[in-house]
Amino acid sequence: MPINRPVTTLFLLTSLDGKISTSDVDSRDSDKDLCRIKGIKEGINQYYDLEQKTDLVSLNTGRVMAKIGINKRKDEPKKMIVDFVIIDNKPHLKKGGLIYLTKWVKTLYLVTNNKNHPAFKLNCDNMKIIYYPKQINFNDLFIKLKKEYKIKKITIQSGGTLNATLLRKKLIDKVSLVLAPCLIGGNKTPTLIDGDCIRKENELSNIKALKLNKCIVLKNSYLHLTYDVIKDTDLEQ
Repeated sequence: MPINRPVTTLFLLTSLDGKISTSDVDSRDSDKDLCRIKGIKEGINQYYDLEQKTDLVSLNTGRVMAKIGINKRKDEPKKMIVDFVIIDNKPHLKKGGLIYLTKWVKTLYLVTNNKNHPAFKLNCDNMKIIYYPKQINFNDLFIKLKKEYKIKKITIQSGGTLNATLLRKKLIDKVSLVLAPCLIGGNKTPTLIDGDCIRKENELSNIKALKLNKCIVLKNSYLHLTYDVIKDTDLEQ
């Protein structure tokens, strides 16, 4: 296990064919779509129950936050004891969404390489901005989260592109999947791990083997699978 950065667990709800959303458009989302489908909706609360038992620090993206409607929420949120690390370059988060998040979470760590991000115009005591002038250095970020902010464990719940980046950089230690009894399809529908395709011989080391820890059969044909990620891929010559 790493000693200079937090221990990380990728935790997501996925279909049998590895889809983590129901479409490639932001207006569609597993959270709001699967709970409407007979044969799937009956067991989906088990995912949310398990989510409540994850680490007290969650890493996600501004795009996901915008997709679930954070920018448009007007209610007064109930304060959580969870810290959020949000990666947001575009930006996807607007001023209202940032204010909502600071009211909702214990501490918001906003990570960006966008010098014009609206977070810079806010003065919130529980928001820490981690800025990179060029590309975000994720190895440096994870070291910083532990060294400067004393974060020891992180649950990753981001999209397939960022998941791929973190996996390639050997920054994912464990995988915890709730497998929903469904097939979604769509060649552009986001999957657990997206990113660039493997095409060259020397890129095969980007494929990471997994060691199964538990396979728990849940109710209504759901499964909960947990794995350790084997960081160093051995290739036979």
